[in-house]
Amino acid sequence: MTTRKLFGTDGVRGPANSHPMTPEIVMKVGMAAGRLFTRGEHRHRVVIGKDTRLSGYMIESALVSGFTAVGMDVFQFGPLPTPAVAMLTRSLRADLGVMISASHNPFHDNGIKLFGPDGNKLSDEMEQKIEALMANGLEKGLAPPHRLGRAKRVDDSQARYIEFVKGTFPKQLRLDGMRVVIDCANGAAYKVAPEVLWELGAEVFKIGVSPDGFNINQDCGSTAPEAMRTKVREMRADFGIALDGDADRVVMADEKGRIIDGDQILALIARSWSKSGDLKGGGVVGTVMSNMGLDRFLAGMKLKLARAPVGDRYVIEQMRKGGFNVGGEQSGHIILSDFSTTGDGLIAALQVLAVLAADGKPASEAARLYEPMPQVLENVQFRNGSPLEDAKVKSQIEASTARLNGKGRLIVRKSGTERVIRIMAEGEDEGELRDVVRGLAEIVREAGI
Repeated sequence: MTTRKLFGTDGVRGPANSHPMTPEIVMKVGMAAGRLFTRGEHRHRVVIGKDTRLSGYMIESALVSGFTAVGMDVFQFGPLPTPAVAMLTRSLRADLGVMISASHNPFHDNGIKLFGPDGNKLSDEMEQKIEALMANGLEKGLAPPHRLGRAKRVDDSQARYIEFVKGTFPKQLRLDGMRVVIDCANGAAYKVAPEVLWELGAEVFKIGVSPDGFNINQDCGSTAPEAMRTKVREMRADFGIALDGDADRVVMADEKGRIIDGDQILALIARSWSKSGDLKGGGVVGTVMSNMGLDRFLAGMKLKLARAPVGDRYVIEQMRKGGFNVGGEQSGHIILSDFSTTGDGLIAALQVLAVLAADGKPASEAARLYEPMPQVLENVQFRNGSPLEDAKVKSQIEASTARLNGKGRLIVRKSGTERVIRIMAEGEDEGELRDVVRGLAEIVREAGI
């Protein structure tokens, strides 16, 4: 099977106005995807949401041109979280859903995530079909003048999503009296997230809610949670929530400002849902990066941790295969398939808040369920070639693995969204882990110059 050239692990992504995120290519993505999902005689519809990047206007216009050219009607939501687009694709019986976002990347990048009519991200095979259509002439599939699509803005999309998210919170509980900091990363959830928390009764302190097209994820949000942690301590809040630019991932903090990552969130939800009988599959799905401490914690409750490759689509695949309804990544992509077909930072945060509201315990007690094993992470940027194919790098990986033998593990992988090699070592001895990672990072750096 041919490899995908445009699509990475999470849609199409790159610097705005450079290959592949140019108006011409984006329009062709719209035309090809539109043709593939035009089935039957009904008026076909596609829904489009976006985050707050300046380039969103350009990309949205190009997509609208592509979709209307093949006869699809377009519903434009404006700024809205990725999971909201997935949910509204199903709710509005759309044939296709599109989110314009580069997630946690800086403003100068942008991307396109595509959802099928069931609200799930497209399969690798479907993405390959889109690329094949783009390469082999799209003129044949153009709609005649009387069949062109229309485009319109949908004004109530945010209200629909707010009501949907509130419906996932246990009916008998409220957040009255709880002080919550929410950092929206100057991104897609800047209107909806604070509103949900306030309507459920919380006293809300907002940061990262003043997008200007350039400041998305800049020193804020889940990839820079220091701003949220500082605000929690300053306001003496009970809890902090930091979303990323498209709100499909979340990192939280307890009342002392200590981080609660995706692994701790999985542990908390697993324990809570296991007690209530809502947990399916006999455990949860994590990734190869999930902490061994989570593994041990779950084993203590006779629950299993199934590991998937990094990337929420692979977590979801594993969840489907094993009948699990809770899965996620350490980075804060939490998928609760009872509610959502993709990671939803706000819904995950509400499940944690529900446990706090029910237990009446501070977050530092309720949300830190195990001591994580030391992990040392380093991201090495590279310019050229494939460092992981380099003989010296391969040899160093073998030597490092042998050194950790039985006392820990080593994960080395190429990022699916950036020119970065990610190195992670985990084990009992943090000093040794640092040595291993530092030595390997140097060799990778040399190979990628």
